[in-house]
Amino acid sequence: MSDWSPGPAWLFCPADRPERYPKALAAADVVILDLEDAVAPGNKPAAREALRGLVADGTLERDRTVVRINAADSHEHAADAALTGELGIARVMLSKSEDPATITALPHQVVVLVETPLGIERAAELASADNVVGLMWGADDLVAGLGGTASRKADGTFRDVARYARSRALVAAKASGRLALDAVHMDIDDLDGLASACEDAVAVGFDATVAIHPKQVDVIRASYAPSAERIDWARRLLAHVGDDRGVTTFEGRMVDGPIFKQAERILRLAHTTGVR
Repeated sequence: MSDWSPGPAWLFCPADRPERYPKALAAADVVILDLEDAVAPGNKPAAREALRGLVADGTLERDRTVVRINAADSHEHAADAALTGELGIARVMLSKSEDPATITALPHQVVVLVETPLGIERAAELASADNVVGLMWGADDLVAGLGGTASRKADGTFRDVARYARSRALVAAKASGRLALDAVHMDIDDLDGLASACEDAVAVGFDATVAIHPKQVDVIRASYAPSAERIDWARRLLAHVGDDRGVTTFEGRMVDGPIFKQAERILRLAHTTGVR
């Protein structure tokens, strides 16, 4: 299990637009340099060369960067994997992950992206691979793979199959002690909808939400940051019980193991979001 513990606001950045990378890094906790969907097929070689350039000139911040590579069955995968191996990239995201063998073959820590029917079905098996540090899910590729036409309803909420996939991915990640990343919110201007999705993500245990535009980053970080009142409650509770974590009462409420874990989670979120 990795001790890597990044903040909750991740941001995709096309690898063939290296001039955007410093700005993305300044805004987000983690930048996902994308060699896959954000790059047009004809620009894939240029994207790899741009990544090489970011490493060569010392711009790449390795601990806060994940490189998304093309799926194992893509004709671009071999070139992506060869380059990230050559450059000593610490962490990659494997698109359309379906086979544990393709994950363990990579000489990196891997964020598994489950976004196909088989990937969702095998989520727990994929998350348990030794070099996996996180798991993210995707709705639109999944629904396309199912033969569907839309992952969301007219009001913007996910359809049931997407909600099922989200839950499956979260449980799989946590069962293996991995980071759980919530899917992107495609409507860039719907910041209220993004905030609502993030609030739910925090409540159920996701560690991060991935953005596709810089304007989404502050909304994500603010949603994951616990309020001053919640932080104060968590500190007072844990100070009250100390090392004695048996069932007791605190401020008129029964508290026990799960409540102590929730308090610890609040303080971890405060730390990763920089709230004091």
